[in-house]
Amino acid sequence: MVVGGTLILIMILVALLAPWISIHDPFAMDLPHRLESPSLSHPFGLDQNGGDLFAKVVYGARISLLVSMVVVLTGVLLGLIIGSLAGYLGGAIDMAIMRIIDMFYAFPGFLLALAMVAVLGPSIKNLVLAMTITSWTGFARLIRGEILHLKTRDYVVGAQAIGARPTRIVVRHIWPNLVGPVVVQATFSMAGTIISESGLSFLGLGAPPTTPSWGALLNAGRGVLIEAPHLSIFPGVAILILVLGFNLFGDGLRDLLDQPPPEQKCSKK
Repeated sequence: MVVGGTLILIMILVALLAPWISIHDPFAMDLPHRLESPSLSHPFGLDQNGGDLFAKVVYGARISLLVSMVVVLTGVLLGLIIGSLAGYLGGAIDMAIMRIIDMFYAFPGFLLALAMVAVLGPSIKNLVLAMTITSWTGFARLIRGEILHLKTRDYVVGAQAIGARPTRIVVRHIWPNLVGPVVVQATFSMAGTIISESGLSFLGLGAPPTTPSWGALLNAGRGVLIEAPHLSIFPGVAILILVLGFNLFGDGLRDLLDQPPPEQKCSKK
């Protein structure tokens, strides 16, 4: 968890401090020196248009983190509301919501997002919208399952017995116990969202061409992989580090939350 958190923190700092970390303009071009190998002045080399690849990778971290955070936070919010309705109310409402979720699961999430972005057009807003539509279902199923278990606990039954409203029971007594599983699920979803965003940008359906994106940089370097492999290596390593960081952090956090509380021993006099 510490290693993953450190990698995530480094990437967040790189994204926030991009104007100060990169001394070159990511949109500047130097055609006479195009495809130049890494050097002291250009640590990651130059691309097909003579642009500084280090600056583009640094600014590309902003796109990946922004898209993934917005998609995951929106998915958590929708999943929390819909999953709570299904799990607590049950009955016909639960049946209808679960059939809708099953319908979404019938389509591969990446292909559904790909089709939506292809119809709406490549832009960051459409990319977030398309990925959000498929991201809430996993959270809704998780939260529904947890609530089905939690609503049978004594403190929930006791709150119902004294006449507490369902909204108060869910918000005050059930949601605080969902923090651990939801945070772990959100951490893994961040990694998956970053890969999906990079994949859509690789296909030209992510961020606009004028916006630096890791997936678009990978696609640009695909045609000159033998001549200038650095165009694909450095964006790929950036994706690897960020996704690895979220996966390691999620694994460590899950192991930490699954540990039983320490036993309390009575002292003998």
